Amino acid sequence: RDQCGLPINHYFSAMKVKWLLENVDSVREACEEGRCMFGTVDSWLIYNLTGGVDGGGIHVTDVTNASRTMLMNIESCCWNQRLCKRLDIPMSILPSIRSSAEVYGKIVGGPLANVEIAGCLGDQQSAMLGQLCLEPGHVKNTYGTGCFMLMNTGEKMIPSTHGLLTTVCFRLGRNAPTIYALEGSVAIAGRGVKWMVDNLKLFESAKELSALAATVKDTDGVYFVPAFSGLFAPYWRSDARGVICGLSLTAKREHIARTVLEAVCYRTREVIDAMYQDSGVVLTSLKVDGGMVVSEPLVQFQADILNIQVLRPRMRETTALGASLAAGLATGVYASTEELRSCLGSNFETFDPDMTDHDRSSRVEGWKKAVERSFGWVESESKPAPMSLGSKKRATPSSSSSSSWSVSLASLATGLMLGASAAIGVQRFLSKKQ
Repeated sequence: RDQCGLPINHYFSAMKVKWLLENVDSVREACEEGRCMFGTVDSWLIYNLTGGVDGGGIHVTDVTNASRTMLMNIESCCWNQRLCKRLDIPMSILPSIRSSAEVYGKIVGGPLANVEIAGCLGDQQSAMLGQLCLEPGHVKNTYGTGCFMLMNTGEKMIPSTHGLLTTVCFRLGRNAPTIYALEGSVAIAGRGVKWMVDNLKLFESAKELSALAATVKDTDGVYFVPAFSGLFAPYWRSDARGVICGLSLTAKREHIARTVLEAVCYRTREVIDAMYQDSGVVLTSLKVDGGMVVSEPLVQFQADILNIQVLRPRMRETTALGASLAAGLATGVYASTEELRSCLGSNFETFDPDMTDHDRSSRVEGWKKAVERSFGWVESESKPAPMSLGSKKRATPSSSSSSSWSVSLASLATGLMLGASAAIGVQRFLSKKQ
């Protein structure tokens, strides 16, 4: 963590690259022959748009995407030679690290020929910019398949002691300072709604679930802990599994619908509590985005259980907006971040808390009991053994761990702005020259 801000985990790119180099002959051979390149999706897009293999494509990434590989020094924002050496990953395959807002090159050929490629950020960092979280203490939470919450900590890098990740927020220009963030993630958010709809068939759609949840004022004492694959921050309990508890004869389908939405809000509160313990910053508001925030009962309960104002942007595509703002700063469309505030600062709907302190405390205590019931469902002997950083032995994944060591790379959507006209978000890649 002190080197890259991240724990050793196969979720991040470095462990996947190591696995590929040790287990896929074609990748290892390409690396030995000097024709292998690695990067996140932004690297692949920029490389191909600027000419690719035959046209002298530019192999670059930005500080936000590089910070998620487990290979970048979190302080210097350069590739960490020590970590690369320990993992046997040649630094020659890595892209050059640039800022999040500068001109990287121009598109070669096609109808967009000579258009500048000017803004590049990871999806959550791009949403931070789109939400104008520009000052230390500003926080946004994205409610998608999972939840991703980031707190801007300014130029100060805060090592977490409460289960969060220290990461780069953005660097808005070549000579601009690096802005850092604390990040907490919740594995199951919208995915829990999808599970109720598709697997249990309790609801026809997410829209119906939200509508039913709005017809009851509480969950009748029922709690849903969606720990299908364990619990992320601040618990990091891989032995946890999902539970529905507190059922009584008065519980109805409407109550179950509400538990799904409230579970996301409780998990968000836990991440915010961890952020407070790490940073000492008391939140006065939370900015939210993502597909789930169309649900009125979810956003209102989030305000209630946090006892702070929640701000929902009227422009919902904040990730694409953030990439466009970065490109605008790079190309002179915007002169400064102050101009961004003046243009977009009032673009929010507000939700104020409407719950008594006693009711809030009682519900949170019930949630804590439910979370405790989710622990210990997976025995330790069934967990895959950790992978040694210094090991050169080729891995032989068991059936229980094969999904963890999958060749496919983890999703890290990226916003990439072409001039100031378009944004693209897709998944990580491994690119090999032909």
